Amino acid sequence: MSNTLRGQIIAAHGRHYLAELPGGEILECVPRGKKSEVACGDVVEVERSGTGQGVIERIAPRSTLLYRSDAYKQKLIAANVTQLIIVVATEPSFNDELLARCLLAGHDQKLDILIVLNKCDLPQIDAARAQLAPYRAIGYRVLELSAKQDSAPLLPYLQGHISVLVGQSGMGKSTLINAVIPEAQAATREISTVLDSGKHTTTHAKLYHLNADSHLIDCPGVQLFGLHHLDFAAIERSFPEFLPYLGHCRFANCSHSHEPDCAIRKATEAGKIDERRLKLFQQITAH
Repeated sequence: MSNTLRGQIIAAHGRHYLAELPGGEILECVPRGKKSEVACGDVVEVERSGTGQGVIERIAPRSTLLYRSDAYKQKLIAANVTQLIIVVATEPSFNDELLARCLLAGHDQKLDILIVLNKCDLPQIDAARAQLAPYRAIGYRVLELSAKQDSAPLLPYLQGHISVLVGQSGMGKSTLINAVIPEAQAATREISTVLDSGKHTTTHAKLYHLNADSHLIDCPGVQLFGLHHLDFAAIERSFPEFLPYLGHCRFANCSHSHEPDCAIRKATEAGKIDERRLKLFQQITAH
Protein backbone atom coordinates (compact mmCIF):
# COMPACT_ATOMS: atom_id res chain seq x y z
CA MET A 1 0.00 0.00 0.00
CA SER A 2 2.91 2.34 -0.74
CA ASN A 3 0.68 4.72 -2.70
CA THR A 4 -1.68 5.27 0.24
CA LEU A 5 -1.58 8.87 1.47
CA ARG A 6 -2.67 10.25 4.81
CA GLY A 7 -4.81 13.37 4.79
CA GLN A 8 -7.49 15.31 6.65
CA ILE A 9 -11.03 15.87 5.42
CA ILE A 10 -11.55 19.64 5.12
CA ALA A 11 -14.91 19.60 3.31
CA ALA A 12 -17.79 17.13 3.22
CA HIS A 13 -20.80 17.29 0.92
CA GLY A 14 -22.87 14.14 0.46
CA ARG A 15 -20.49 11.44 -0.75
CA HIS A 16 -17.92 13.96 -1.97
CA TYR A 17 -14.99 15.06 0.15
CA LEU A 18 -11.89 17.19 -0.04
CA ALA A 19 -8.83 15.70 1.66
CA GLU A 20 -5.85 17.92 2.46
CA LEU A 21 -2.46 16.21 2.37
CA PRO A 22 0.38 17.26 4.72
CA GLY A 23 2.06 19.32 1.97
CA GLY A 24 -1.13 21.30 1.33
CA GLU A 25 -2.28 19.47 -1.80
CA ILE A 26 -6.04 18.91 -1.90
CA LEU A 27 -7.63 15.80 -3.43
CA GLU A 28 -11.27 15.44 -4.37
CA CYS A 29 -12.27 12.10 -2.86
CA VAL A 30 -15.06 9.56 -2.73
CA PRO A 31 -15.35 6.70 -0.23
CA ARG A 32 -14.75 3.13 -1.35
CA GLY A 33 -17.98 1.14 -1.28
CA LYS A 34 -21.54 2.35 -0.88
CA LYS A 35 -21.45 3.39 2.75
CA SER A 36 -20.27 6.90 3.49
CA GLU A 37 -19.24 7.36 7.11
CA VAL A 38 -16.66 10.09 6.67
CA ALA A 39 -16.93 13.39 8.58
CA CYS A 40 -15.25 16.75 8.25
CA GLY A 41 -12.14 16.66 10.47
CA ASP A 42 -11.51 12.95 9.89
CA VAL A 43 -7.96 11.77 9.28
CA VAL A 44 -8.11 9.33 6.38
CA GLU A 45 -5.94 7.11 4.20
CA VAL A 46 -6.44 7.93 0.54
CA GLU A 47 -5.32 6.21 -2.63
CA ARG A 48 -4.82 8.39 -5.70
CA SER A 49 -7.23 7.55 -8.51
CA GLY A 50 -6.28 10.30 -10.96
CA THR A 51 -5.02 13.86 -11.13
CA GLY A 52 -6.27 15.67 -8.02
CA GLN A 53 -8.52 12.75 -7.16
CA GLY A 54 -8.53 9.91 -4.68
CA VAL A 55 -10.47 7.14 -3.00
CA ILE A 56 -10.83 7.03 0.79
CA GLU A 57 -9.59 3.61 1.92
CA ARG A 58 -10.02 3.94 5.67
CA ILE A 59 -10.72 6.36 8.49
CA ALA A 60 -8.19 6.67 11.33
CA PRO A 61 -9.58 6.16 14.87
CA ARG A 62 -11.34 9.32 16.06
CA SER A 63 -10.83 11.13 19.36
CA THR A 64 -14.37 12.57 19.20
CA LEU A 65 -17.38 12.44 16.88
CA LEU A 66 -20.19 14.97 17.02
CA TYR A 67 -23.37 13.75 15.34
CA ARG A 68 -27.14 13.84 15.53
CA SER A 69 -29.47 10.89 15.09
CA ASP A 70 -33.05 9.75 14.84
CA ALA A 71 -34.48 6.22 14.93
CA TYR A 72 -33.36 5.51 11.36
CA LYS A 73 -30.07 7.24 10.63
CA GLN A 74 -27.31 9.40 11.98
CA LYS A 75 -25.93 12.61 10.53
CA LEU A 76 -22.22 13.13 11.13
CA ILE A 77 -21.26 16.72 11.94
CA ALA A 78 -17.53 16.77 12.72
CA ALA A 79 -14.75 14.46 13.88
CA ASN A 80 -11.74 14.97 16.16
CA VAL A 81 -12.96 18.32 17.49
CA THR A 82 -12.08 19.53 20.99
CA GLN A 83 -14.55 22.40 21.36
CA LEU A 84 -18.20 22.97 20.51
CA ILE A 85 -19.24 26.58 19.88
CA ILE A 86 -23.00 27.12 19.75
CA VAL A 87 -23.98 30.39 18.10
CA VAL A 88 -27.26 31.99 19.20
CA ALA A 89 -28.49 35.53 18.52
CA THR A 90 -30.70 38.27 19.87
CA GLU A 91 -32.65 38.30 16.58
CA PRO A 92 -34.15 36.02 15.34
CA SER A 93 -34.81 34.56 18.79
CA PHE A 94 -33.16 31.19 19.36
CA ASN A 95 -34.71 27.83 20.14
CA ASP A 96 -34.06 26.85 23.77
CA GLU A 97 -34.56 23.15 23.13
CA LEU A 98 -32.14 23.13 20.19
CA LEU A 99 -29.52 24.81 22.38
CA ALA A 100 -30.08 22.22 25.15
CA ARG A 101 -29.79 19.37 22.63
CA CYS A 102 -26.52 20.73 21.20
CA LEU A 103 -25.14 20.99 24.74
CA LEU A 104 -26.09 17.35 25.42
CA ALA A 105 -24.29 16.17 22.28
CA GLY A 106 -21.20 18.15 23.32
CA HIS A 107 -21.28 16.70 26.85
CA ASP A 108 -21.55 13.20 25.44
CA GLN A 109 -18.23 13.71 23.59
CA LYS A 110 -16.63 15.55 26.56
CA LEU A 111 -16.01 18.68 24.49
CA ASP A 112 -15.23 22.13 25.82
CA ILE A 113 -18.36 24.22 25.27
CA LEU A 114 -18.81 27.90 24.51
CA ILE A 115 -22.12 29.68 23.84
CA VAL A 116 -21.71 32.76 21.63
CA LEU A 117 -24.50 35.34 21.83
CA ASN A 118 -24.29 37.26 18.55
CA LYS A 119 -25.92 40.55 17.42
CA CYS A 120 -25.45 42.11 20.86
CA ASP A 121 -25.85 45.59 19.36
CA LEU A 122 -29.59 44.99 18.85
CA PRO A 123 -32.29 46.14 21.33
CA GLN A 124 -33.38 42.53 22.04
CA ILE A 125 -30.16 41.97 24.00
CA ASP A 126 -31.85 42.00 27.44
CA ALA A 127 -34.37 39.29 26.49
CA ALA A 128 -31.60 37.10 25.03
CA ARG A 129 -29.45 37.59 28.14
CA ALA A 130 -32.36 36.55 30.33
CA GLN A 131 -32.88 33.44 28.21
CA LEU A 132 -29.21 32.48 28.71
CA ALA A 133 -29.10 33.34 32.44
CA PRO A 134 -29.86 29.73 33.55
CA TYR A 135 -26.93 28.50 31.43
CA ARG A 136 -24.49 30.99 32.92
CA ALA A 137 -25.77 30.04 36.39
CA ILE A 138 -24.75 26.39 35.93
CA GLY A 139 -21.30 27.26 34.63
CA TYR A 140 -21.56 27.49 30.85
CA ARG A 141 -19.29 30.09 29.27
CA VAL A 142 -21.27 32.74 27.37
CA LEU A 143 -19.46 35.20 25.10
CA GLU A 144 -21.36 38.27 23.91
CA LEU A 145 -20.34 39.95 20.65
CA SER A 146 -21.56 41.46 17.43
CA ALA A 147 -19.89 39.68 14.50
CA LYS A 148 -20.55 42.56 12.10
CA GLN A 149 -18.81 45.05 14.39
CA ASP A 150 -16.04 43.11 16.14
CA SER A 151 -15.34 39.38 16.16
CA ALA A 152 -11.99 39.74 17.97
CA PRO A 153 -13.37 38.66 21.40
CA LEU A 154 -13.83 35.15 19.99
CA LEU A 155 -10.21 34.69 18.90
CA PRO A 156 -8.68 33.79 22.32
CA TYR A 157 -11.29 31.03 22.73
CA LEU A 158 -10.24 29.43 19.44
CA GLN A 159 -6.53 29.11 20.22
CA GLY A 160 -5.26 25.53 20.53
CA HIS A 161 -8.62 24.01 19.64
CA ILE A 162 -10.29 22.25 16.77
CA SER A 163 -13.63 24.00 17.21
CA VAL A 164 -16.93 23.25 15.50
CA LEU A 165 -19.52 26.01 15.07
CA VAL A 166 -23.17 25.00 15.17
CA GLY A 167 -26.37 27.00 15.30
CA GLN A 168 -29.76 27.60 13.78
CA SER A 169 -29.92 29.34 10.41
CA GLY A 170 -29.98 33.12 10.74
CA MET A 171 -27.84 33.34 13.87
CA GLY A 172 -24.96 35.00 11.97
CA LYS A 173 -22.62 32.02 11.92
CA SER A 174 -21.37 32.78 8.39
CA THR A 175 -20.78 36.44 9.26
CA LEU A 176 -18.75 35.30 12.28
CA ILE A 177 -16.67 32.84 10.23
CA ASN A 178 -15.97 35.46 7.54
CA ALA A 179 -14.96 37.99 10.19
CA VAL A 180 -12.60 35.58 11.96
CA ILE A 181 -11.21 34.09 8.73
CA PRO A 182 -11.32 36.75 5.98
CA GLU A 183 -10.37 34.24 3.27
CA ALA A 184 -13.28 31.94 4.19
CA GLN A 185 -15.68 33.32 1.56
CA ALA A 186 -13.24 32.65 -1.24
CA ALA A 187 -12.54 29.16 0.15
CA THR A 188 -16.28 28.46 0.36
CA ARG A 189 -16.82 29.49 -3.26
CA GLU A 190 -13.88 27.32 -4.34
CA ILE A 191 -15.16 24.29 -2.42
CA SER A 192 -18.66 24.77 -3.83
CA THR A 193 -17.27 24.80 -7.36
CA VAL A 194 -15.22 21.66 -6.80
CA LEU A 195 -18.01 19.78 -5.05
CA ASP A 196 -20.59 21.12 -7.51
CA SER A 197 -22.96 22.26 -4.81
CA GLY A 198 -23.83 25.46 -6.65
CA LYS A 199 -25.34 28.21 -4.57
CA HIS A 200 -25.88 26.00 -1.55
CA THR A 201 -22.58 26.95 0.01
CA THR A 202 -23.79 26.12 3.51
CA THR A 203 -24.89 22.58 2.70
CA HIS A 204 -21.49 21.15 3.50
CA ALA A 205 -19.13 21.19 6.46
CA LYS A 206 -15.84 23.02 5.98
CA LEU A 207 -12.61 23.10 8.00
CA TYR A 208 -10.52 26.28 8.12
CA HIS A 209 -7.03 26.72 9.56
CA LEU A 210 -6.57 29.75 11.82
CA ASN A 211 -2.96 28.86 12.59
CA ALA A 212 -0.89 25.72 13.08
CA ASP A 213 -2.66 24.85 16.36
CA SER A 214 -6.15 26.27 15.85
CA HIS A 215 -8.80 25.12 13.40
CA LEU A 216 -12.48 25.85 12.89
CA ILE A 217 -15.18 23.66 11.34
CA ASP A 218 -18.30 25.39 10.05
CA CYS A 219 -21.34 23.26 9.34
CA PRO A 220 -24.82 23.90 7.93
CA GLY A 221 -27.45 25.57 10.10
CA VAL A 222 -29.41 23.01 12.12
CA GLN A 223 -33.12 23.26 12.91
CA LEU A 224 -33.36 19.83 14.54
CA PHE A 225 -30.86 17.94 16.68
CA GLY A 226 -31.89 14.35 17.27
CA LEU A 227 -30.30 12.52 20.21
CA HIS A 228 -31.56 9.01 19.55
CA HIS A 229 -28.07 7.69 20.41
CA LEU A 230 -28.26 8.98 24.00
CA ASP A 231 -30.16 6.99 26.60
CA PHE A 232 -32.11 8.49 29.51
CA ALA A 233 -29.22 8.17 31.99
CA ALA A 234 -26.76 9.88 29.63
CA ILE A 235 -29.16 12.81 29.14
CA GLU A 236 -29.79 13.00 32.89
CA ARG A 237 -26.05 13.14 33.67
CA SER A 238 -25.52 15.85 31.04
CA PHE A 239 -27.71 18.34 32.91
CA PRO A 240 -24.96 19.56 35.28
CA GLU A 241 -27.42 21.06 37.79
CA PHE A 242 -29.10 17.64 38.25
CA LEU A 243 -25.94 15.87 39.44
CA PRO A 244 -26.22 16.64 43.18
CA TYR A 245 -29.75 15.17 43.25
CA LEU A 246 -29.39 12.05 41.11
CA GLY A 247 -29.99 8.88 43.10
CA HIS A 248 -32.07 10.72 45.72
CA CYS A 249 -35.51 10.18 44.15
CA ARG A 250 -37.84 7.63 45.76
CA PHE A 251 -37.85 5.52 42.58
CA ALA A 252 -34.65 4.38 40.89
CA ASN A 253 -36.26 4.76 37.45
CA CYS A 254 -37.78 8.19 38.20
CA SER A 255 -38.57 10.17 35.04
CA HIS A 256 -38.60 13.46 37.01
CA SER A 257 -42.00 14.27 35.55
CA HIS A 258 -44.79 12.98 37.82
CA GLU A 259 -43.48 10.51 40.45
CA PRO A 260 -43.81 11.30 44.16
CA ASP A 261 -40.69 12.30 46.13
CA CYS A 262 -38.70 13.28 43.04
CA ALA A 263 -35.48 14.97 44.21
CA ILE A 264 -35.08 16.88 40.93
CA ARG A 265 -38.60 18.35 41.07
CA LYS A 266 -38.16 19.21 44.77
CA ALA A 267 -34.91 21.05 43.95
CA THR A 268 -36.73 22.90 41.16
CA GLU A 269 -39.52 23.94 43.51
CA ALA A 270 -36.88 25.15 45.97
CA GLY A 271 -35.36 27.34 43.22
CA LYS A 272 -32.12 25.32 42.99
CA ILE A 273 -32.85 24.14 39.43
CA ASP A 274 -34.27 26.49 36.80
CA GLU A 275 -37.84 25.53 35.96
CA ARG A 276 -37.35 25.98 32.23
CA ARG A 277 -34.36 23.66 32.26
CA LEU A 278 -36.43 20.91 33.93
CA LYS A 279 -39.14 21.41 31.28
CA LEU A 280 -36.52 21.06 28.54
CA PHE A 281 -35.30 17.83 30.12
CA GLN A 282 -38.87 16.49 30.20
CA GLN A 283 -39.43 17.47 26.54
CA ILE A 284 -36.20 15.85 25.37
CA THR A 285 -36.77 12.58 27.27
CA ALA A 286 -40.51 12.33 26.55
CA HIS A 287 -40.15 10.76 23.08
